[in-house]
Amino acid sequence: MTEPTRYSAAPVELPYRAVPEPKPVAGCPWCAELANVRDWARASGDRTTISDCNVFLRRHPEGHGR
Repeated sequence: MTEPTRYSAAPVELPYRAVPEPKPVAGCPWCAELANVRDWARASGDRTTISDCNVFLRRHPEGHGR
């Protein structure tokens, strides 16, 4: 009986896709508050809240007519 060939495969490298953070709309208090919370979260290292604020900012423009 022969031994199976054992070897490791090269790692798969996926491309990094950087998505820019959404910008708050000038004059909108909701956007300004989300941007402030995101800045606070970034300062404290809370990446979950940063991500949540980005999602809310991306979804919020429906009220701005974009």
